[in-house]
Amino acid sequence: MAAQNNAPLPDGLEIAGYRIVKKIASGGFSIVYLAYDEDGNAVAIKEYLPSSLALRQPGELMPAISADNLPVFRIGLKCFFEEGRALARISHPNVVSVVNFFRANDTVYMVMAYESGRSLQDHILRRRDKGERPLVSERFIRKMFNQVMNGLREVHTNKLLHLDLKPANIYLRMDGTPILLDFGAARQTLKSDMPKLYPMYTPGFAPPELYVKNGNLGPWTDIYSIGASMFACMVGAPPQPADQRKVNDKMEEHYRKLESMYSRELIQVIRWALRIDPLERPQSVFALQKALREPVPPKKEANLLEKVSAKLKNLFSNIGKDSANVRTTIQDNTR
Repeated sequence: MAAQNNAPLPDGLEIAGYRIVKKIASGGFSIVYLAYDEDGNAVAIKEYLPSSLALRQPGELMPAISADNLPVFRIGLKCFFEEGRALARISHPNVVSVVNFFRANDTVYMVMAYESGRSLQDHILRRRDKGERPLVSERFIRKMFNQVMNGLREVHTNKLLHLDLKPANIYLRMDGTPILLDFGAARQTLKSDMPKLYPMYTPGFAPPELYVKNGNLGPWTDIYSIGASMFACMVGAPPQPADQRKVNDKMEEHYRKLESMYSRELIQVIRWALRIDPLERPQSVFALQKALREPVPPKKEANLLEKVSAKLKNLFSNIGKDSANVRTTIQDNTR
């Protein structure tokens, strides 16, 4: 079945103690709404509604699902529900806060704390449109992705993988701190059960193991996407898609172009994260985070210059002393 455009729930609808204000986002897998709870607090509600399996007409609440699609729809619904329950156990400033989830209208809803801000993708595109160079600073990349990885480590500790990390799923609060959004685990389960739901990944941000059925997934899978997201911050576009890289890898050309704007150390970190072979990438978020926390190179270069300068001073000082000793010896011998 081809993907369809599903009608959102109507504005003003009361559902499970929440009042829908408006749709704020939609994709092939879900629709997200701004809503208010009974105390007047703003929340974001994500509705499980894969457009390739279900169709909801305007004015309707429940989607129409064919008998052929119903088994797969229910598998995804179960995964979505379990993902919400797992996320609800995580309390971390850099991971979306799930406060509730409920069943209604033959589907499942995940309720999350709503915060003002914008996605990292919006931030990048705005700067790109303004012609900023570099697009974002090295300091911003190091600081922001260090916080992203703090959140991702917590996710991995809870036996979850994100599987859809990209700038569109990294949300920046008004103070600039990031939150991980829109986990792709339920979609990934659907992908492995139903080949007709391909592609369930985002080209450029997805590692090669997400392109194949039953690929070897682990922390290294999210690590590739972190590297791709850092690269996108520098270039304003995702890296070359992994399937193309396996045929004709052009990434080295891009890395060389970036060397005039960013340190070799930072580019090396990204190169490491974006290895095609999962075993050649960092095997844990902590390992990548440690590499990213290395001091910014200008300080290293300054320290190196200071050391060289000190050595030269000592050398010339010693040469001066030796010269003085030679003169004294010559004078003594000529008396």
